[in-house]
Amino acid sequence: MYMSTRVHEFDWPDRAVIGTIGRPGSRTFYLQVRSGQRVVSIALEKQQSALLAEKIDEILDQLITVKGNPFSVPTNTPIELVDNDGLDDVEEHFRTGAMSLGWDPTVAQVVVEAYPISDADDESHDADSPDETEMLVLRMPVGTARAFAKRTREVVGAGRPACTLCGYPVDADGHTCAFPED
Repeated sequence: MYMSTRVHEFDWPDRAVIGTIGRPGSRTFYLQVRSGQRVVSIALEKQQSALLAEKIDEILDQLITVKGNPFSVPTNTPIELVDNDGLDDVEEHFRTGAMSLGWDPTVAQVVVEAYPISDADDESHDADSPDETEMLVLRMPVGTARAFAKRTREVVGAGRPACTLCGYPVDADGHTCAFPED
């Protein structure tokens, strides 16, 4: 059986952000990309969001060390690229499973690829669903990637505070600590 893949590809998008819907403790994280009127929103986990920001910064920080910084990688977020606006209307295209991150030196862009959770991972798969899968390919110039990573860290950090003993989130109604004090 042949399964086609619908690729949502964005080169030099107008906007690429991580944002959330919901209250801390029950937030859903979205990677949202917009080019003109076309908007794609994919759901992902908080940990995926945090790791994506960390790895983008690692790539950019490594590129800065290249002699003469030939890709003009900024050390900080360029002020004109700061985006603190909320998400556009969200229509979830898929929930992210695997992701890959890379660098394309031919266009000096960070490349993010996101793939949906596979049918093997998703027990709620509908046998009547069409034989099509989706993926997102996002290419961002270095300044946009730096701004994306900064915003993502801020969004991730805006959730529930972490317990100082066990590191797990503390809910507004309390917390059962994995390491209770004696």
